Amino acid sequence: MRQVLVTGGGSGIGRAIAQSFAAAGDQVTIAGRRMDALEETKGDSTMICRTLDVTDEASVAALFDQPYDVVIANAGGGAAGKVKDLSLDDWNRVINVNLTGVFLTFRAALQNIGEGGRLVAVASTASLQGGSNIGAYSASKHGVLGLVRSIAVEVAKAGITCNAVCPGFVDTPMADDAVQGVMKRFDIPREKASAMITANNPMKRMIRPEEVVAAVTFLASEGASMVNGHALAVSGGEI
Repeated sequence: MRQVLVTGGGSGIGRAIAQSFAAAGDQVTIAGRRMDALEETKGDSTMICRTLDVTDEASVAALFDQPYDVVIANAGGGAAGKVKDLSLDDWNRVINVNLTGVFLTFRAALQNIGEGGRLVAVASTASLQGGSNIGAYSASKHGVLGLVRSIAVEVAKAGITCNAVCPGFVDTPMADDAVQGVMKRFDIPREKASAMITANNPMKRMIRPEEVVAAVTFLASEGASMVNGHALAVSGGEI
């Protein structure tokens, strides 16, 4: 039975990932800021719930009181706004959660992960291209991909892999926040805002969480042992 850790496991993509690994028979630990959300993810499963602030070094270190075979760095967030209007506080907050959080998580994991270990970062299509009003988010996710590629080289000889999944807009509460932001900014109805959000996706729809889960599951599998330092886009052809 593999020991699997999922950060940001209280909702959205993290919840879907955790529930999928648990259903497959892995022992899953989910970590996040809100215990109530983690308990909702857990349901009646055997998942272990741990509170975590990925931006806090001590909090992350405390989480790794045992080794994990698969570590999925999923915790993240964003701040919309043009760079000229972005406050330093918002910039630092996004960088700390999205990039420093992945660094702290993977650094701690590498202290005791063994051969066959899998590190997977849930990044974004914003790791692969820029975009208006997402300067901080895109910069942080580009950083995640650079970190993933560097770790991949460092751990390859130990039989460990490090990869990134790069989804576009996924049908989660975070994407709903983006839709509501567009609705407010342009004073338009939800349907039109959703169409704007998915305009660059050739399939013209949001990605389902289970479609991201499938990519993560593959990268964590034995069959992906030679996939290392890769950015796997889940974007309907946008990337």
